[in-house]
Amino acid sequence: MAESSAKTTTDIPILKERESQIYQKGKAPFRMTCGKHSLAGSVSQRACVFCGSRVVLYPIADALHLIHGPIGCAAYTWDIRGALSSGPELHRLSFSTDLQEKDVIFGGEKKLYHALVALIETHQPKAAFVYSTCIVGIIGDDVAAVCKQVEKKVGIPVLPVHSEGFKGTKKDGYKAACNALFHLVGQGDVSDVSPYSINILGEFNIGGEAWIIRDYYQRMGVEVVSTMTGDGRVDDVRRSHGAALNVVQCSGAMTTLAEMMQEKYGIPYIRVSYFGIEDQSKALYDVAAHFSDRPEIMERTRRIVRDEVQRITPELRKIRQALEGKRAAIYVGGAFKAFSLIKALRYLGMDVVLAGSQTGNEADYEMLRDMCDDGTIILDDANPLELSKYILEKKADLFIGGVKERPIAYKMGIGFCDHNHERKIPLAGYSGMLNFAREVYGTVSSPVWQFAPGRKEAGPGAGG
Repeated sequence: MAESSAKTTTDIPILKERESQIYQKGKAPFRMTCGKHSLAGSVSQRACVFCGSRVVLYPIADALHLIHGPIGCAAYTWDIRGALSSGPELHRLSFSTDLQEKDVIFGGEKKLYHALVALIETHQPKAAFVYSTCIVGIIGDDVAAVCKQVEKKVGIPVLPVHSEGFKGTKKDGYKAACNALFHLVGQGDVSDVSPYSINILGEFNIGGEAWIIRDYYQRMGVEVVSTMTGDGRVDDVRRSHGAALNVVQCSGAMTTLAEMMQEKYGIPYIRVSYFGIEDQSKALYDVAAHFSDRPEIMERTRRIVRDEVQRITPELRKIRQALEGKRAAIYVGGAFKAFSLIKALRYLGMDVVLAGSQTGNEADYEMLRDMCDDGTIILDDANPLELSKYILEKKADLFIGGVKERPIAYKMGIGFCDHNHERKIPLAGYSGMLNFAREVYGTVSSPVWQFAPGRKEAGPGAGG
């Protein structure tokens, strides 16, 4: 059976045009193509430009989010981040101009204008974001002009998001979102902002992570001016230019905004990750080091890290004993997340046999190559066929990804952990690391996998 299974995986084809976006460490000199449009026919796991802009801006809870386009675009991205809010939940409502055939022929600007005015009068948002979809780019509606017209009438910022889906990759959607956000930055009063303050960029509060991270920084004695965009508020974004430092987690999504703020307002930025013990600790230490003229901040940071690590280590050690030698496959949006996942899985005694991302750049993949063991498959902008092939070939016990990867894992008969939009528990911070370890253990150790075809014959690394 094992020989038959191996033959099947070998027979799974790889599109020739995709070969330069797949690399197996140790087999050939490193060469990785990335940042290109998805290949037609490959059924990419990557989302469109419009979706990229939505995942960044959606968590701003007191803003109106209106999608100018067919109803399907709004339905596809409704609640796309699942981002939690400590107050208003206007972001949980998905609004669309619902363009029909007549609108496509005669234009949808009037429909957009009336929809905006009616929605703003009804919901009284602090700002409004208007997302352009593919069809809007094709018919040529002047969304920016309509936004200006409505802004004059209603007296709040009405911001066009130039996110036509066909314009590029998901990363172009991130840039469109950052450009829209930047129009809010610099509009608020910063007279009461502490010189020991930060903005958290690229944290989206899917399972309450933003609250955990804010608490760490506040216990250190550092003020958090704004979180962009998890549990975000328009007024906080408007005064974010008063912060002394930008701390960027999701580098692919928010580095553009950090660079724009650095250029205009002189605010430096650092890249961090809040996932896993090592990276979470480094994120706190790096911020404390930036405020070196206040040594008490570093002292508090050391106490926080020591206490938190001591609290979770005993249970993590027990989990590691059960997971030692198990194999994991990773496919996530940004490569920076993959770095942290590799470290966290190694801490749990697991081997990473596949690592890929939707939006990684050449430097990201070089770093992945250096982190991974020989034989590990590195993928850029993968498709379901490739992911299935290498999961089988590498005998993975666990797949970590997002909503689109879940069916792949279950069809392959292995466990799955959601590290993207749909999860309900926090995975950041020290508590998040413990949550992650528990989820991995429960998933990989589930007795259900003994009933999956081929798992008993899969040999070393098989779950169960």
